[in-house]
Amino acid sequence: MAAVDVDMPMEIEPQIIRNEDIEREAEGFKEKGNTFYIKKDYSEAFNYYTKAIDSCPKNASYYGNRAATLMMLCRFREALEDSQQAVRLDDCFMKGHLREGKCHLSLGNAMPSNSQAQQEHKNAAAVLEFERMAEFGFDKRDFRKVVYCMDRALGLASACHRFKILKAECLALLGRYPEAQSVASDILRMDSTNGDALYVRGLCLYYEDCIDKAVQFFVQALRMAPDHEKARLACRNAKALKAKKEEGNQAFKDNNFEAAYKLYSEALMIDPNNIKTNAKLYCNRGTVGAKLKKPDQAIEDCTSAIKLDSTYIKAYLRRAQCYMDIEQYEEAVRDYEKVYQTEKTKEHKHLLKTAQLELKKSKRKDYYKVLGVGKNATEDEIKKAYRKRALMHHPDRHSAATSEVQKEEEKKFKEVGEAFTVLSDPKKKTRYDCGHDLEDDSNNMGGKLTFVGIPGVPLNAS
Repeated sequence: MAAVDVDMPMEIEPQIIRNEDIEREAEGFKEKGNTFYIKKDYSEAFNYYTKAIDSCPKNASYYGNRAATLMMLCRFREALEDSQQAVRLDDCFMKGHLREGKCHLSLGNAMPSNSQAQQEHKNAAAVLEFERMAEFGFDKRDFRKVVYCMDRALGLASACHRFKILKAECLALLGRYPEAQSVASDILRMDSTNGDALYVRGLCLYYEDCIDKAVQFFVQALRMAPDHEKARLACRNAKALKAKKEEGNQAFKDNNFEAAYKLYSEALMIDPNNIKTNAKLYCNRGTVGAKLKKPDQAIEDCTSAIKLDSTYIKAYLRRAQCYMDIEQYEEAVRDYEKVYQTEKTKEHKHLLKTAQLELKKSKRKDYYKVLGVGKNATEDEIKKAYRKRALMHHPDRHSAATSEVQKEEEKKFKEVGEAFTVLSDPKKKTRYDCGHDLEDDSNNMGGKLTFVGIPGVPLNAS
């Protein structure tokens, strides 16, 4: 005879039990019964399921498991009684209904033919199909599909905690934490010892980067259901993630940036599903990259943080500063605009204005680059640079060159003179450095360049 499915730990239909010690003892009997059932020692399985029922006679799954065992022992009349008792205790216990039907069939009993019974049979089959589709979707990490299937199943079996828990877990994995917490809290109001609901509450807190509180819920879930593997794994990941992040933070504070980068990278490998914490880790690693003079790497990490959390202001600010450092002002302005739209503070306004000014300055001629000097060059350094560049591009030096080269060198010579005209005049230089337009100055000069005489550079070559 084909084996009948037995409800394993994650399929427990939770009942309201006042005494936690009695519940744990009953669960222990059930676990032993499951072990013997898997080994096909149905007599011993029957004994332990009976002990579980004696401890907690209001738990439908215990009767369901004993019914499955009795069916394997070909004791169908007793199995029928247990199946009927299981569905009396929990009308949404689909496996109980199916076992009852199998017992009737095995005993040769006529099945009900009225339309209501037929509809119930269709409903039970539909629920089982939705459950099957949900399990397939979960394995494929198609959590939206699982939520859809569980909503449909709950439409037919509205009191099924198992379906509610699976839906809540997938809502958490989709980042819909308030909805997931609401479902879990409803169950915990009815049964404060429900390990699955405690796990979901912890999962929501964990994904919202409230790791200490999450660990408390995971520990409580494991206290209620010691074999809860998901809670055990989540608890281990939460503790590891917190420890590794704190190590990285300490290394950063100690200015050990190479170590900090390595530790943040290791933390990012722990749990790809923890979006909020990983966003912070990417941003932290981006900060380290900036300290290590690796702006492109820092920008990439900040971008990864923003992809995970599009509202993460610190990541936008960090990336914008990196763009400023490498003079990509348009990108910096775009990030600062995003920040200022979100948080209209004086500081953010100032950062945006500064980036906009640098962008404006970047789109005009860079007179410092024309002369080949830094922006902090002294007056003497500017004069020396002008003399050198003016001589380099002087038309007389290129009189034997082609007409194209002569035109290019003449253009550069004029640019050198224009740059020196501005940077050698303190007022013009100040206005230029502040990003002000110099058109008024050009108009005052009649639109002509005025060259300041430097020994060794003839003025008639223009």
